[in-house]
Amino acid sequence: MSVYHRKLRCKMIVLTLSFSLIPLFVLGATFYYQFSSAYEGMVLESIRNRAQNRVSALELFFEERVAQLTVLVMNHSYKTLSDEEFLNQLFESMQSRSKSYTDLGLIDADGNHVAYVGPFYEKLKHVNYVHEPWFSAVMSSGLFISDVFSGFRKVPHFIIAVRRIEGNRTWILRATVNSDIIDKIVRTGQLGRKGDAFLVNYRNELQTSPRFSGELLSKPRAPDFSSTAGTIVEKVKFEGESYLFAASALANPRWVMVIREDLSEKMAPLFEASYLEGVIGGLGILLVVVGTLFTTRSMTNELIRMEHEKGVADHAMMQAAKMAALGKMAAGVAHEINNPLQIIGDQAGWMKDLLAEEEFRESANYEELTNCLKKIERNLERCRSITHRMLRFGRRMEPALEEVDVHSLIDETITFLENEARFREIHIETQYAEKVPHITTDRAQLQQVFLNIIDNGLDAVGRGGMIRVKTSYNSGIPGEVIIEFTDNGPGIPKDMLSKVFDPFFSTKPANGGTGLGLSISYSIIEKLGGKISVESDGKHGATFTIRLPVK
Repeated sequence: MSVYHRKLRCKMIVLTLSFSLIPLFVLGATFYYQFSSAYEGMVLESIRNRAQNRVSALELFFEERVAQLTVLVMNHSYKTLSDEEFLNQLFESMQSRSKSYTDLGLIDADGNHVAYVGPFYEKLKHVNYVHEPWFSAVMSSGLFISDVFSGFRKVPHFIIAVRRIEGNRTWILRATVNSDIIDKIVRTGQLGRKGDAFLVNYRNELQTSPRFSGELLSKPRAPDFSSTAGTIVEKVKFEGESYLFAASALANPRWVMVIREDLSEKMAPLFEASYLEGVIGGLGILLVVVGTLFTTRSMTNELIRMEHEKGVADHAMMQAAKMAALGKMAAGVAHEINNPLQIIGDQAGWMKDLLAEEEFRESANYEELTNCLKKIERNLERCRSITHRMLRFGRRMEPALEEVDVHSLIDETITFLENEARFREIHIETQYAEKVPHITTDRAQLQQVFLNIIDNGLDAVGRGGMIRVKTSYNSGIPGEVIIEFTDNGPGIPKDMLSKVFDPFFSTKPANGGTGLGLSISYSIIEKLGGKISVESDGKHGATFTIRLPVK
């Protein structure tokens, strides 16, 4: 890291800490006040919601029980329900869904127990209820939910009674509700070590058994909330301790749900927060310092990385400029070479015409001279092809498309290098697949690619090596011809595989190559609509794969 970057990092650390710690100290000063206000409001809202939720659960329970009994009364006649065997089956069916009832009874207009199902059969079967308060209430209103009372069975309970007028007959279906279910619903509202929850009626008598606040049917050890309408929450100092009370009224029956919580227990997190404020503040300062150091380090490292990338981009632009200059130079050289090639071609043609005369045909060296002229013309065409490719490279000419037999093109390319391969005792093997179709491509440019790859393979394998050229055909859509060039040389290191197609990159010695052959080959294959790739394990040779579309 340079001196400039170190100074920049120090400035960033000082400024960031200055503007971060001041707000942190302000936040620490106001934390307790804001938290205490918010937490107290949350506690009050929590106990209020719990009371309302328990009331809603109780009201839903009673509505379901009333609806169930009403359906039974409306769907069954007095005669049907007076059959105790049928009433027992009906009761068992009701209990199979939920254990909501203790017993079930049918009572006529005179208060007589006509039919009864339940555990108090001997006590209740012959009882007359005409003088009971609940009897007159249900006869006048049609529906009645009682407070908890002992009644004839001498056990605290409460009932739901529904009246029906059937023709000239009036009768009542009465069910005793399982008090344990009500107790469970109420108890879910109590929280904490000193929390309590209970129900009181309009006379402030306990309708459920509380945890600490008294006995069933007695006055609770708590403020009187029996006249509560709606929902209220109060802080009350009772029996020397501070409590939170929430009271919420039920519509039917006229009961009030009361929840009590210890205020000091509920506010304990707030007291702990004041103790932890100093620790949190210290951790906050430490976090700011560590975060500042990490952030400034990351930013300076990112700045250094961006500067490095800019240097790489500048280098790439220089390489592109070199490639452009190389293209112009190649075009110039090709243009200059074409002139003497033209003269050589003309002279070779003139010599061919001379040999056609009768006096030269009779010469003993006629056949040898003819073969020499053919070799001159063949290599002349090769030179013209090379200069034409150089012109295309310099001018970025579009491919000249024609139908090409890949196998014959590979064979022709190998003939250019067979003398060198024979001299270096390198075996070039071909494995051609059958029924490989001709492809539409630029013959000259594709041959240049084959020539570059095979020539690189000759340099890689050394004396006594082997190069294999294999073809295959993928008949899928779109169809493609696959050519693989494999050598048994030392391979390409894995960390260099991604660079082999870069301009001016070469694994050869400093005077062994320009690093342009594979780069130009890559450009040509892409221009022809194909793909070229390389695989090597870095130890046992390399394989260059070319995929070319048939069309």
